[in-house]
Amino acid sequence: MDDRIVEVQNLVRTFGKRRALDDVSMVLERGTVLGLVGQNGAGKTTLIKHILGLLRAESGSVRVFGMDPVANPPGVLSRIGYLSEEGDLPLWMRLDELVRYSAAFYPGWDARYAESLRKEFGLAGDAKLGAMSKGQRARAGLLVALAFRPELLLLDEPSSGLDPVVRRDILGAIIRTIADEGRTVLFSSHLLAEVEQVSDRIVMVRAGKIVLDDELAEIKMTHHRVDLGFAEALSTPPVLAGAVGWMGGGKNWSVVWRGDIHLLEAAVAKTGGRVLNRGGVSLDDIFVAHAGGSIA
Repeated sequence: MDDRIVEVQNLVRTFGKRRALDDVSMVLERGTVLGLVGQNGAGKTTLIKHILGLLRAESGSVRVFGMDPVANPPGVLSRIGYLSEEGDLPLWMRLDELVRYSAAFYPGWDARYAESLRKEFGLAGDAKLGAMSKGQRARAGLLVALAFRPELLLLDEPSSGLDPVVRRDILGAIIRTIADEGRTVLFSSHLLAEVEQVSDRIVMVRAGKIVLDDELAEIKMTHHRVDLGFAEALSTPPVLAGAVGWMGGGKNWSVVWRGDIHLLEAAVAKTGGRVLNRGGVSLDDIFVAHAGGSIA
């Protein structure tokens, strides 16, 4: 069995004069939870639409379970559970009608599991989807996405705009599914604390390009926050190999630095500065630095 669930190679997509995806390549292996992060408009949803076969590659290729999702939608979509920020649920249906309707499309539908999720999420089977709150509809969408035990779970901003309690419940259900069944998951979110809780690997997208693609543990181990001091005031940050993002001014600067911590002192010495303090850095700071902003 091929362990490459998703394989994207040199994918390009433009909308008018804007290049939404610029030579994007990535691999999602079986049993991995991949966190896809980037600013709004960075290209995350466009990439997910290619994986779902909703968009055709202008150049490059997309393979899901070894198949072209555009050429073989039934072969691909029957194995994917999908939940998006929009939800896309038929609001005129009751929940029990949605469950029966969805079960007809998936031979692997697990009715007992669906019922346990309904009870866990506190949803009434006879409730009309259009009368539900946004949080309840998000739970209903997650129920449908999980109940047939898909090989790949695609989550595109699943908890965006929801209150903290609903976000906690949805994230908890996702974590349990991952832990209990070893699911392969692509989790796209701007809420980096959530991404950090569930992801094994991080792919960071900026202006249609992948700027970071690595195991989360490796990213945390190779990125450091470093405070530097200089004898003379500087009007701009010094040139420091491995620097990702800067903050400060004058004689005191802080930097998110990427590299082997044992090489830090030598790299800083070349700038004429000295290390005042160093420590770990959050995924938020790493994201902001790679996105071109100033660290907090």
